[in-house]
Amino acid sequence: MFKLIRKLIKLILIAAILVGAFIGLTGYFKYKEAIKAIPIEEKVASIQESSNYTPLDEISADFTDAIVAIEDHRFYEHGAVDPIALARATFINLREKEVLQGGSTLTQQVAKNIYFENDQNFVRKVAELFVAYNLEKIYSKDEILELYVNVIYYGDGNYGIKEASENYFGKMPLELNYDEATLLAGLPQAPSAYALSTNYERAKQRQSEVIEALTEYRN
Repeated sequence: MFKLIRKLIKLILIAAILVGAFIGLTGYFKYKEAIKAIPIEEKVASIQESSNYTPLDEISADFTDAIVAIEDHRFYEHGAVDPIALARATFINLREKEVLQGGSTLTQQVAKNIYFENDQNFVRKVAELFVAYNLEKIYSKDEILELYVNVIYYGDGNYGIKEASENYFGKMPLELNYDEATLLAGLPQAPSAYALSTNYERAKQRQSEVIEALTEYRN
């Protein structure tokens, strides 16, 4: 009986390794295919050429600080992946038996948004990691943060901080006050759920979480 159990465990482990290797290899090929079609620097340059692209020094510091605090407060301390956030998210998801936290860094989210936005599977996550590692090699943290706030979706058809700032408040990103900045910073987690046109009260509740994180993590 024990021999049979040991054999089953071995088979399960072998199967898990094979599946992991397959996902990893497939993800790598997906990454190579993506950057072959459009190299990372070319992709980023095309985003930066947009008329709506806004440099970091033309965006409210309250907003960028709030984004880092709520989305990835260790952003300036880790690389493409944050092992601490990933371990915490895995533990919470296993404990709650549902996916409540993703553990993705801002860099991973940039990689997803510029290359793999419509894919939702493990292969995409692996490909996203390869792009994220490359982004960290090529660009500074401030440049990656700048990319993030310019490509992320804020609900109500607004992509990028300039569209969100102008369409929600009739202001340029640099003119956002503390209340507006912390409200917008809460939207990217779930833009449809927090869209200001239809879910303003939920967005305000999310804003409270942003302010709490900003108070705790702002330097």
